Amino acid sequence: MPKINKYVDISEVEREAKKDLIDRHSPFIHCADTAVAGEPFEVTVKMGNEYTHPDDYDHFIESVTLFNGETKLAEAVYVPGALGNTKAHNTTTFTIIPTGKKLNLVAHGYCTKHGIWEGTAVEVTVN
Repeated sequence: MPKINKYVDISEVEREAKKDLIDRHSPFIHCADTAVAGEPFEVTVKMGNEYTHPDDYDHFIESVTLFNGETKLAEAVYVPGALGNTKAHNTTTFTIIPTGKKLNLVAHGYCTKHGIWEGTAVEVTVN
């Protein structure tokens, strides 16, 4: 089983290099607080909040995966150079069809040099 690095609030981290490492590898979920069952719902995952990530041949975000709890909902896979070989925020928008009464969304980002990173879960009420 691969190690999964988890996001920690960078305001609690003292060293700038550590803040950069944590932030640029962490996936941040952006979506509405409520969804309608059976209707398309957009969820955007942005890699990094304050710091951008490299897009080099040997160091880039290879995939972004969206989960509802432990259930995999969607995955986007990237190749080096997809972001123009510049430091950037890899931003992926998924469209899902929610069911049930709530979603417990969690995202993973995979960096080819620093492994799997998990962001903070986001709960969405489904009406």
